Amino acid sequence: MKALVYTGPNQLVFRDEPSPVPEPGELLVRVEAVGICGSDMHAYHGYDARRPPPLILGHEAAGRIVGGKRDGERVTINPLVVDPACPYAVEGRWHLSPTRQIISMPPRPGAFAEFVRIPERNVVPIPDSLPIEHAALAEPIAVAWHAVRIGMEKLHRPLASARVTVLGGGAIGLACALVARLFGAGEIMVAETNPLRRRTLEAEPGIGVYTPGDAVEPAESSIDLVLDAVGADATRAAACRLVRPGGVIVHIGLLPGTEGLDIRKITLQEITLSGSYCYTPTDFVDTVGALVTGRLGVLAWTEDRALSEGADAFRALDTGTTAAAKIVLRI
Repeated sequence: MKALVYTGPNQLVFRDEPSPVPEPGELLVRVEAVGICGSDMHAYHGYDARRPPPLILGHEAAGRIVGGKRDGERVTINPLVVDPACPYAVEGRWHLSPTRQIISMPPRPGAFAEFVRIPERNVVPIPDSLPIEHAALAEPIAVAWHAVRIGMEKLHRPLASARVTVLGGGAIGLACALVARLFGAGEIMVAETNPLRRRTLEAEPGIGVYTPGDAVEPAESSIDLVLDAVGADATRAAACRLVRPGGVIVHIGLLPGTEGLDIRKITLQEITLSGSYCYTPTDFVDTVGALVTGRLGVLAWTEDRALSEGADAFRALDTGTTAAAKIVLRI
């Protein structure tokens, strides 16, 4: 099969690779669309020891089952592979299981390829009405769905009366804003420094956009729920500055570093600080349902490119020269 292979820092090669062979309980899926994630970019830069080269990256995938009773069925893939007997899985918190594996990380090659193997329990059927490039957005939007749900559950007021600010307007940040809009947030603002991404965000109804430091930036201690989709020192500091007494910060971003948290404010003003990682199977299925029914908008913030052009797509994301919040590679 053809695959886009990470061979070393800032190096991707489109080449022939052995096709995967499903193990018992697994399916073979012909990948038709796969998104480039921030974690793929992190690995591409050589910063992720969990993803050593050579490796096929990519985990935001959708396509068709090949072979067996379900041959030809359209599906989107939940890439988190977990032992269903694990206590965390039994609790419904599959994403926290120590048995967790994910395609794009050894021992499971990823989906920047013509085929990928995956347990049958990890596929969700999709109707013909859902474009395959939108089906590939289920995974990143499920990350946002989970984060907004966590924040909403920890708020001391209805989301409909809450002010929500998202830090970062990439795919996860934009998806957080879309999910918050779907859940009925009273006010939504997104902070983004890239002017191309700001233009993309400004096209979404009901979502305000600002550059940190400009006149429309929310006032200090005025925001009920802050979602940090970057996870940098500066955004952690901004989250602590913006959140109101008794408010909630949900930390999603995975950039390295621990600075920026104002522990004194968090303590004295009883700020709730929560991490958010991936999603539960229920979050994933609910996200697919929202995509199928069109409740997340027109999803015009993506850009399609061929898998063979994947190296150029990574460079475009790396240099910030695309207005798309997400590049989806088509196969």
